[in-house]
Amino acid sequence: MKYTELGHTGMVLSNVGLGASSLGSVFHSINESEGIQAVHTAVDNGINFIDVSPYYGHLKAETVLGKALKEIDRNRYYLSTKVGRYGKDGVNSWDYSGKRAKESVYESMERLNVDHIDLINVHDIEFADLEQVCNETLPALVDLRNEGVVSHVGITNLTLRHFKYVIDHVPAGTVESVLSFCHYTLNDDALIDYLDYFESKGVGVLNASPYSMGLLTKRGAPDWHPAPGALVRLSRKAVAYCESKGLDIERLAVNFSMNNPRIASTLFSTSKPENVLKTIAYAEEPVDPEIMAEVRKIFEPGYRDTWVNS
Repeated sequence: MKYTELGHTGMVLSNVGLGASSLGSVFHSINESEGIQAVHTAVDNGINFIDVSPYYGHLKAETVLGKALKEIDRNRYYLSTKVGRYGKDGVNSWDYSGKRAKESVYESMERLNVDHIDLINVHDIEFADLEQVCNETLPALVDLRNEGVVSHVGITNLTLRHFKYVIDHVPAGTVESVLSFCHYTLNDDALIDYLDYFESKGVGVLNASPYSMGLLTKRGAPDWHPAPGALVRLSRKAVAYCESKGLDIERLAVNFSMNNPRIASTLFSTSKPENVLKTIAYAEEPVDPEIMAEVRKIFEPGYRDTWVNS
């Protein structure tokens, strides 16, 4: 396992991070005890960064993760959760007010069975009024940072240019990290265009979804996936090519996404212990560079094609 400091936070994170969305049955129903064991397996095998949100499973992911964390020493992991995006009874909701942000942090800590959050993020700011994020949400989280309730403050987002807008419109040091997803993968590496900027501001970088929300898997993209049809077809072509070489595209995808030294950690999500071990192995075992190059070539007609989050 490789470990890298997240910006200037002092948090030295494993390059493989555990995203807890699967614990909320976001993708499919889970076996709760198996999900709890997956968290234990991750920490026991060197993963020290866990990310969750009250939005995942509409509180379920935090609740299940909290059960797992009860049995793990607090000094063995860094914990990240979020504010701004929520849901109840199957209905999504958003509230980026400062008041709700503060309330949400305390509610999350109760569900997670902790008395401190290492990193609190404003969740999916592409849904928010960015002026409100700059002038209300982030100042509320900075208050909690000053009070010692949280250690560090970050933002998450699909649309890369929003990161720069927010960082440029708040006091220096407000935003300590960014979490981007689906922009450092085999089919889209647009995140690298922003790395110099983030480093110049002292902002650490987190990556998520090495499988590009299912595009880069043998199973393929789910029906709800927002990617354009042409990109889905290129993905199936890449999967077939990998199979012809006796290689799972998942191995290639993880190895690519989790080995950039300028990205502190890349999050994957699972509720199965065996998938934790498999992902760690994928990140550590080198792949044939010729196969990597050929797969990236397959994606050239749709390279960096993206979509609107929903």
